[in-house]
Amino acid sequence: MVIQSNMSPSAIIEVWSETEEIFSKYNIPITKHTLETLVGTEILPSLLQELNSVVGSSTATCIEGG
Repeated sequence: MVIQSNMSPSAIIEVWSETEEIFSKYNIPITKHTLETLVGTEILPSLLQELNSVVGSSTATCIEGG
């Protein structure tokens, strides 16, 4: 995964503008606060999966630690 819970919606949209629709869908404000502080733990895994799917990233495309 490229997009992680310690990233902010603002920073994510700056790099991947196509993710803005997903934040709107989940009613997540575009701020500099991290996703983990904005989203409940029950929603966070599915949100991260959807965001990474939109940008074409998965655990298979990334190397742990880098």
